[in-house]
Amino acid sequence: MTDKHTFIVNDMTCNHCVGTVRGALEEALPGSQVEIDLENHKVSFTGDEAKGEEAIREAGYTPEAA
Repeated sequence: MTDKHTFIVNDMTCNHCVGTVRGALEEALPGSQVEIDLENHKVSFTGDEAKGEEAIREAGYTPEAA
């Protein structure tokens, strides 16, 4: 079983942001299960935590530990 990792991404403020973050995670972590809760600024994904965090940063957002 793969662990799920959750970050708070407060600078993710619209559906365009959601698409950007989702795309970055899916590219960095093929096969990852990505869940995004825009209202609460939560991003959860399966796979390598460090790679996922870096993908969010490279997309221009600031992930914080949830």
